[in-house]
Amino acid sequence: QMQLVESGGGLVQAGGSLRISCAASGRTFSSYAMGWFRQAPGKEREFVAAINWSGSSTNYADSVKGRFTISRDNAKNTVYLQMNSLKPEDTAVYYCNSAPSIRAIDRLFGSWGQGTQVTVSS
Repeated sequence: QMQLVESGGGLVQAGGSLRISCAASGRTFSSYAMGWFRQAPGKEREFVAAINWSGSSTNYADSVKGRFTISRDNAKNTVYLQMNSLKPEDTAVYYCNSAPSIRAIDRLFGSWGQGTQVTVSS
């Protein structure tokens, strides 16, 4: 089982930027795709972005395309999400998880962490 710890969230103004991180342990990090997900109050958890094992391929939800960038540092067992041009509707708890490949991002096998809170004020 892969254990995941998210960090870097906070309060930002609309139009601002924030970078959040996800540190992984328990499995060979560099062999797997990674994804970011978020959950707003009263709503279901939704997909945000994904990256393949090497970082050469990425996917994004339509709601964040052009604003968010996912990246990874396999030497540090860490995946990042750079969030620019933030909007109030981006307010949510952000989580990361792992999958066998980027095309199988729905086949998550990591343990959900506590997530990191991102709040965007208007």
